[in-house]
Amino acid sequence: MAYRVKEIFYTLQGEGARAGRAAVFCRFSGCNLWSGRAEDRATAACPFCDTDFTGTNGPGGGVFATADELAAAILAHFPAFAHPAYRPYVVFTGGEPALQLDEALIARLHAVGCELAVESNGTLPLPPGLDWVTISPKAGMQLATRAGQELKLVWPQQGLGPDDLAEFERLDFAHFFLQPCGSGGRGEDARAGASAEAVRACLARPVWRLSLQTHKYIGIP
Repeated sequence: MAYRVKEIFYTLQGEGARAGRAAVFCRFSGCNLWSGRAEDRATAACPFCDTDFTGTNGPGGGVFATADELAAAILAHFPAFAHPAYRPYVVFTGGEPALQLDEALIARLHAVGCELAVESNGTLPLPPGLDWVTISPKAGMQLATRAGQELKLVWPQQGLGPDDLAEFERLDFAHFFLQPCGSGGRGEDARAGASAEAVRACLARPVWRLSLQTHKYIGIP
């Protein structure tokens, strides 16, 4: 199976428990919850999505025939750096990476010492061997992946309320984050309101922490 990749880029992780860490992001093309077309946004499971994941025309993107080929493209983005404590960090994202990510690619990158993370909506099974799993649930969608390192919930989200937060807390994750909804055509007032609601929820249920998209504040990918 060829891998269809929208883009590959080197930047800092902007959100969640590993914010600030240098990483190569591999953004797979395609998603099972939205076509990526503007005309379908209103009926998508996540109408607030702010990511272009369609096609293979982004920086570093393309169609890669084998795991070795894609791994080589990912590795080429890391700087030449050596330190006993350093492991090259790769974040698989999308779209929905579970549609394409497989054990062959994981094994190839592990073989050269990489640490591997994924950002997934959780509705599809993930291949084994990942080092860091971030799940971002969407209202009304059944979770196939119910354990990992990080659960990151866009908030507020139509169809979810405080009782749903209590249900998510029963899942096997080390970190729970609420990330203010700030996209999908929302204006400044709506984004400010979302931030205030996320703050209130974190104060009311302190197992949750606030996650901000710091890369947007400092103007990096």
